[in-house]
Amino acid sequence: MKKWGSAIWKGGIKDGQGVISTQTGVLKEAPYGFASRFEDGPGSNPEELLGAAHAACFTMALSLMLGDAGFTADKIETKAHVTLEKDGEGFSITKVHLSVKAQVPGTDQAGFEKIARQAKEGCPVSKVLNADISMDATLEA
Repeated sequence: MKKWGSAIWKGGIKDGQGVISTQTGVLKEAPYGFASRFEDGPGSNPEELLGAAHAACFTMALSLMLGDAGFTADKIETKAHVTLEKDGEGFSITKVHLSVKAQVPGTDQAGFEKIARQAKEGCPVSKVLNADISMDATLEA
């Protein structure tokens, strides 16, 4: 299986603008630029897209592993906080923190945390990232 995403950029780093698209069309020429990446301006940025991809991948992996353990989640909500830090002349993504809250009938906090850790390690996006990936997992009633 192969999927693609694409980006087009026009102009200089600070005054230029880009658009991001995905194979499925969910993103079609979504704007991004210096302001949306470094100054909280309008548009998207690679870090939030990476965060969304990681959150989605992890959440699906967690659902699978919960099912393998005999549980079905009523709800799983994951937020991936991606840290971009200055690194010499450039920048590096140094950390990702997954915050997951779930409603899973029939399990307890310890069992949920164990399965969540396995999902964090097994998620394909976790495997591709060379960053410190931390997590907090909360089972809600």
